[in-house]
Amino acid sequence: MSPKIHEIRLDKTKRLAAQSIKGHNRWHPDIPPIVKVDPGDEVWLDTLDAVDRQILPTTGIDEVAKCDLNAAHPLTGPVWVNGAEAGDLLEVRLLEIIADDNGWTAQLPGFGFLRDLFSEPHLVRWRLAAGFAEAPELPGIRIPEASFPGVIGVAPSHAQLQRIITRERVAAQRGGFVLLPDPRSAIPTMEPIASEGLRTIPPRETGGNLDVKQLVKGTTVYLPVWTAGALFSIGDGHFAQGDGEVCGTAIEMAAAFHLRFDLHKAAARERRIGGVQFTGSEEPRPRRRYYATTGLSVKGEVQESEDATLAARNAMLAMIDYLQQRGFDRQQAYAICSVAVDLRISEVVDVPNFVVTAFLPLDIFVA
Repeated sequence: MSPKIHEIRLDKTKRLAAQSIKGHNRWHPDIPPIVKVDPGDEVWLDTLDAVDRQILPTTGIDEVAKCDLNAAHPLTGPVWVNGAEAGDLLEVRLLEIIADDNGWTAQLPGFGFLRDLFSEPHLVRWRLAAGFAEAPELPGIRIPEASFPGVIGVAPSHAQLQRIITRERVAAQRGGFVLLPDPRSAIPTMEPIASEGLRTIPPRETGGNLDVKQLVKGTTVYLPVWTAGALFSIGDGHFAQGDGEVCGTAIEMAAAFHLRFDLHKAAARERRIGGVQFTGSEEPRPRRRYYATTGLSVKGEVQESEDATLAARNAMLAMIDYLQQRGFDRQQAYAICSVAVDLRISEVVDVPNFVVTAFLPLDIFVA
């Protein structure tokens, strides 16, 4: 039996506010779903670029500095998955990613890993064609396509929403670089969503702005479910990115994502999965299969600011838990991590959370 296929198409010449029935730019459990699907269904979701068409091929450098980050990121969704409940594990397979024909990379004043050293705006305008990106601002450079969603996630529960707001507010009071809830440019505009909806800049245990460049076509992402229906959303298409995304933007673009949803009942709770995990394959050929766990700059209910060490620790602890689920004891798992698992810094710009990813090659398992 063929899967049921749903389509949500956008007018990519218009900003999200003109078609807000199809998306949002805050995380909140009360945002109405735009479509309801069954496990096993497939969905095509069109998406806009990271700053909602504020940067176009005709945009001048002076306009970049005026970019409204309150409008980031326009997400398409939420998608309600029938039967999804807190404690379940949502499986999302990336079947196809269709890139737009143009993109951009911007350096925004006050944003990025080296924001203290690079205070002037800068803009690269990319032509995307035949699997490569080229730009007149970077002559002699050609970047191969490795398209992926920068933002992929689910909604928090009401209780979790309040816990996240509290921990991020405390981090800001300690001097951390935190983007707290802000109703300016929020979509939807309805209250209390606009005033208490979580900003999409930082990733969290619900997923979100992970900026993990390995989430390419063929990858399967596992997201713990926190509220009824899961309320899945996606956006922030990237044509290519380096690990770290250090200037704050990748090759940003509009994109279309073809996804398949499946649901594993109670699996997140039973397997103690408290953050995003994924499996896929990568170069060099022959393509190596892997399983990966992610870590953020959070310790319990304490939000730290831009702490890569803590993010690495959390990624490794999640990998140890995964290996225990495969039958190894804790010390065996720790040893396997030491001899086979790679730690990679996926992003260092989505304040206050850095993302570190632990990659386990699956070809080490011979029995």
